[in-house]
Amino acid sequence: MKKMEADVIVVAAGPAGLAAAITAGENDLKAIVFEKANTTGGAANMGMGPLGIGTKIQKRGFYEITKEKAYDIHMKYTHYRVDADLVQTYFEKSADTIEWLEDMGVEFAGSFKYFAESEATWHIVKPENGIIGPRAAGPMVKIMTEKVRELGGEIYLETPVHDLIMEDGKAVGVLATDKNGEEIEARAKAVVVATGGFGTNAEMIKEEFGLDLWQNFFPFMVPGTAGEGLKMMWKAGAQKFGANIEMIYQLKDNMNYFLLDAVLRQPNLLINQNGDRFMNEDQMGNTTFTGNAINLQPGKYAYCIMDDAILKYYKKNGPDIFDIVHPEEAFMAVEPEFERAVADGYDGYIEADTVEELAEKLGIDPEKLQETIDDYNDMCDENFDSQFNKNPKFMHPITGKGKYRVGKFYIAAYGTIGGVRTNKFGEVMDCNDMPIPGLYSAGSDCNTIYGDSYNFTLPGNTMGFAINSGRMAGEAIADYIDSL
Repeated sequence: MKKMEADVIVVAAGPAGLAAAITAGENDLKAIVFEKANTTGGAANMGMGPLGIGTKIQKRGFYEITKEKAYDIHMKYTHYRVDADLVQTYFEKSADTIEWLEDMGVEFAGSFKYFAESEATWHIVKPENGIIGPRAAGPMVKIMTEKVRELGGEIYLETPVHDLIMEDGKAVGVLATDKNGEEIEARAKAVVVATGGFGTNAEMIKEEFGLDLWQNFFPFMVPGTAGEGLKMMWKAGAQKFGANIEMIYQLKDNMNYFLLDAVLRQPNLLINQNGDRFMNEDQMGNTTFTGNAINLQPGKYAYCIMDDAILKYYKKNGPDIFDIVHPEEAFMAVEPEFERAVADGYDGYIEADTVEELAEKLGIDPEKLQETIDDYNDMCDENFDSQFNKNPKFMHPITGKGKYRVGKFYIAAYGTIGGVRTNKFGEVMDCNDMPIPGLYSAGSDCNTIYGDSYNFTLPGNTMGFAINSGRMAGEAIADYIDSL
């Protein structure tokens, strides 16, 4: 067995783990990072950027949000069912963290809203290809990885950790296996677990949430998020606490049919498998609200119906709902994607020439579907939604002109969050709400700040929490080691 020693061991090299390792290096502590994948970055490789509050970037863009306002928004959104001290510490640190990243060489394209009603807290990394969208944060991952090494940290890829070493109730190291199969015993004064949750572990998702992965739940496929870190911490005595998902909605195989998803998620007639409307579609820009509503429907999916007349309207006037992720250009380029989806037999998209044909394809009684469409069109004619009070400017009648075009939207998530409880120092708490000495966590494994719903009104939150909690843990570890 290979023996290693360091001041700090970091389990996983996502944004939280990298931030913790950098912070350790800044405090003259040697860090060893073990990552089971063949690259660093984790979920950040698919992400776009972190939250920041009160930053210079926001001020330069003539947009300001104070820490006090953000805190008030967040705590009311979560009904105070979260650790207020943890939230306040994270928000207080977030602007400094944006500058900290800039000092490393990270460039930001600006601060953005996700949808109209949200705040411009999303600091999207300037993408290498110049196109803002998924994976924009890749350059940040590279810079953070280089910074770890520059400060003397060691990163071991394809080296999964499979257990914590606990002695006298303290975390003092880890057991790992390198890519050649050699066992490693690595000792340290403190351990940070930042493994990103269990978003790809079907068994844990079923056990915790009652959802069936790739059947009625279609999250982003973040490789390696299998829950090993949480299991290790639970075994070490950590309190099992606050596991949840960042509920959103999307077409299945979303990234392969990205333009379809962008076009079909507009606030048109949204129905469940029974053929009933179930929410005010003008809220569809908030993917969390919509995901929550879809989660209550039969089968945990919904159909959003439009036609070519509406598509023509969007091409001329722009979409009803703009967001930073789904480009307006999608509406001009979607016809070949309709054809590809049909040719591929993709069941996330349905098209039909008549209501009868559509009803048959959806498995809904044709009379019920026709009744729902007629009722909706009557409200469009009256310019008043008597059922859900939808914004009249989004009321477009469904006539089937050209074709009926339907997206089948499932509940989804960026991943899981929570599972262990930490305080503002990143210390992992036991079942008596007392810190386990030497054991820290950061990122999604311990992200319990959303209550029951991801706060999309302050976008960039999960990556923001990851990086900031990594820094918070790293700073606390320096104090902890100094006190030994």
